[in-house]
Amino acid sequence: MSWDAVALFLLALFGCVTLVLAQVGDVLDRLPRLIRAWREVRRELREGPGGSGTQSEEQVND
Repeated sequence: MSWDAVALFLLALFGCVTLVLAQVGDVLDRLPRLIRAWREVRRELREGPGGSGTQSEEQVND
């Protein structure tokens, strides 16, 4: 294996690692909004479309 091949392999490896870390960071940034939306869906399914007309403690604190 030549040094050129090693250098190209390392560049490709670090490029892939960078892409994976960027994607993981993006998912972690969106996770709180996703959890909030999921809780909203569950609450709507539980209470029905009309709801109880009161704000949850979560919505008051936001």
